[in-house]
Amino acid sequence: MNSTTEQVTLRKISWRIVPFVMFAYFIAFFDRINIGFAALTMNQDLGFSSTVFGIGAGMFFIGYFLTDIPSNVILLKVGPRIWLARIMVSWGIIAACMMLVETSTGFYILRFLLGVAEAGFFSGIILYLSTWFPIKRRAQVIAFFMAAAPISSMLGSPLAGTILSMHGAFGLKGWQLMFMLDSVAAVLLGIFTFFYLNDRPEKNRWLNKEETQWLITTLADENQNKAGQAKTSIWKGLTDIRVLTLAVVYFGTSAGLYSLNIWSPQFIKSFGLSTFQIGFINAIPAALSIVAMILWAKHSDKTKERTWHVVSACLFACLGFVLAGSVHSLPLAIFALVMANVGISSCKPPLWSIPSLFLNGPAAAAGLAAINSIGNLGGFAGPAVIGWLKETTGDFSLALYCVAGMLVVSAVLTLSIEISRKRKAMKNALA
Repeated sequence: MNSTTEQVTLRKISWRIVPFVMFAYFIAFFDRINIGFAALTMNQDLGFSSTVFGIGAGMFFIGYFLTDIPSNVILLKVGPRIWLARIMVSWGIIAACMMLVETSTGFYILRFLLGVAEAGFFSGIILYLSTWFPIKRRAQVIAFFMAAAPISSMLGSPLAGTILSMHGAFGLKGWQLMFMLDSVAAVLLGIFTFFYLNDRPEKNRWLNKEETQWLITTLADENQNKAGQAKTSIWKGLTDIRVLTLAVVYFGTSAGLYSLNIWSPQFIKSFGLSTFQIGFINAIPAALSIVAMILWAKHSDKTKERTWHVVSACLFACLGFVLAGSVHSLPLAIFALVMANVGISSCKPPLWSIPSLFLNGPAAAAGLAAINSIGNLGGFAGPAVIGWLKETTGDFSLALYCVAGMLVVSAVLTLSIEISRKRKAMKNALA
């Protein structure tokens, strides 16, 4: 096999898979964060306090946490095509039910069920990408996949603002209309997924024989090289200290990500802007973070370094949250949100490239799901803490400082994994 075969194969795989997973995550992430825009009018319509909204928004991640690992194990058994399609259709149905919310209890239950329905999507996609792309291309591919999150914020923010302004269309309130459109998109995407995806490289019909063989051989060689050190059983994947540490790291980054995306519309609203203006202003930090994320991941792949790319990005986001809690003018607030968004987005691709270095097979399915499900509890903690502190103190400052502290912990723990690795390598060299 020559380099031309490699380049052509990777190009074909990228064009076949990356746009699809990006669009799927675009819809999934919008489903997660549209609650932040719905709150601009829904909270008043339904009489929800900041605490009720914060808890309800975070309940998604409790449901996600409880079912993410079994969902990813099932995906490994039945195949990504069927299971990812099931996930999308399920969350579309629950999203439609959100239109009927009237009480805080109903809000909590539906947000919890939405998390159950969507559980396994993100970690399943990460696992799916690891079965199609060699390690040296993985961070860049994950970056493009995860770029759908800030793209969703960038495009979804003005879209959500526009939909909310269409109050009364089809006899629905603006926030009800937004949930309805989200539901239709998810269900249609699930149906498309069932017919579009190939579970494994061996089943594809769009690479020629030589290209398919190169891909299968390359991935098999990588797995063979990892065989001596990689965890392979489900139990080992769940109990590896590195998996548990990365889960806590991801907890802090998730707290930052969802605090931004769920609360930033209301944070911007505190400067006296209209719903329509909020939608467009909220798109600015997301747009800049897309570029930063892709360039940072490319640099991580080029240097083959992951740890410091995660650590420095977490600390940069931390500074953004601290600044956001200290400013009193809109331009500085936007600058702070840019810093926070850029840092949070940039840390994730290199972070998600770390587990595949020591996990394989069933351990990868369980380990990736464990990191994602435990880490996503930060998506509950961040918004809930912000809601409670906002209601208690009357502003966002203390809440933003708390999220900044979580990101410092993430940076320190990421560094501890690398220090432990180097100590083990040194010990083995001296043995």
